[in-house]
Amino acid sequence: MTAPRLTSLSHGGGCGCKLAPAVLQDILAGMPAAQPFANLLVGTETSDDAAVWRLNDTQALVATTDFFMPMVDDPRDFGRIAATNALSDIYAMSGTPILALAIVGMPVNQLPVESIRAILEGGASICAEAGIPLAGGHSIDSVEPIYGLVALGLVHPEKLLANRNAQPGDTLILTKPLGVGILSAAFKRDLLDTQAYAAMIASTTRLNRFGANLADTPGVHALTDVTGFGLLGHALEMARGANLRIELDAAAPAFLPSAEAHAQAGIRTGASTRNWESYGADVTLPADFPLWRRDLLTDPQTSGGLLIAVAPEQAEALTARARGEGFAETRIVGRVAHGPAGVTVRA
Repeated sequence: MTAPRLTSLSHGGGCGCKLAPAVLQDILAGMPAAQPFANLLVGTETSDDAAVWRLNDTQALVATTDFFMPMVDDPRDFGRIAATNALSDIYAMSGTPILALAIVGMPVNQLPVESIRAILEGGASICAEAGIPLAGGHSIDSVEPIYGLVALGLVHPEKLLANRNAQPGDTLILTKPLGVGILSAAFKRDLLDTQAYAAMIASTTRLNRFGANLADTPGVHALTDVTGFGLLGHALEMARGANLRIELDAAAPAFLPSAEAHAQAGIRTGASTRNWESYGADVTLPADFPLWRRDLLTDPQTSGGLLIAVAPEQAEALTARARGEGFAETRIVGRVAHGPAGVTVRA
C-alpha cells in the first residue's frame, strides 16, 4: 500500500481541530449541573487544563485527555507532537506525569500498517522521554487518522497551580514561540521551508516539564498552556477565572521563523477565525490593529508554551530560568490588572 500524505486524510489538524470556544460553551451550557464533590479540586468551572482529584493529604490525581488529526505528514512526528501536547496538560497543572494510555483512530484501508506503527512509536518515544509508561489504550477504524493520549499525573494538593489564581500586578510569561497553526497551514500548501518546519517540530515536541516544578517557585500564582484557542483565548480563560483584566503586549511574544511573514501574506487557519468570532467581544485591540497581527494572537497552538502568572519581582529570574532549561524563546508578554474580566492588547 502506498502511504498517502497524512494531512490529505483529515479536514483539520493539531489543536486547530478543537471545537470553537463559543460552540463548546453552548454544548456545555446544556449539561446538567455537576454534583459537588469535596475531593474534586479542579473540574470544568474555569476551563482549566485537566481535572484534579484529591487522593489524600499529599497527593492529588491530575487527569486529562487530548487527541487530534495530523498537522504534518511524517507519521512519527505526528505521534510525537500529539503525545507532547497531551502531556502538557499535566505539566500545566504543575503536575508530574505517571502514566499514559493511547487513543488511536485510523483509516486502516488507506494507511499502511507501517505508518500507523510509526505514529504509535512516536507517541511512545515521548512518553519514554517523560519517564512514564504508555500502558495501553484503545483503537478504532475511523474515517480520519486520530491519535492522542489519556494522561495521568500527580501533584501535591497544596501545590496545585490552576489557571484561575492570577493576582493583580502579576507579570505574564510565555515559554514557547507562537505561529504553529500558521506554519502548519503553510505546510499544507507546500509553502514552508525546511528551517521553519524544523523549528515547528522542535517546538511542538519539546515537553513542558518546566511546569512540574513551578509550584515550588516563589511568586508563581497561576499556570496554563496555550493551545487551540490561541494566546488570546487562553489568556481570557485566565482572566475570567481570576475575574481580572489581562494586558498583553502584541509584539512581545516570540514567533516561529517565517510565522509573521506568512501571516502578513494571509496564511491562517479556519480555527483562528472561529476563535476570534467566539471571544472577540471580550478582547480590546488597538485602533487600526492589522488583521495579520490579530491572526498571530488567535492562532491555534499545538503543543504550545506555558503561560505563567508570577509576581513581578520574580519575573526576570523565572524568565532566565526557563531559558536556561531549554525554552530559549521565553518572553515576558504582559501583566494582570484590576478591571472587568477580559483581555486588552497593547500595540
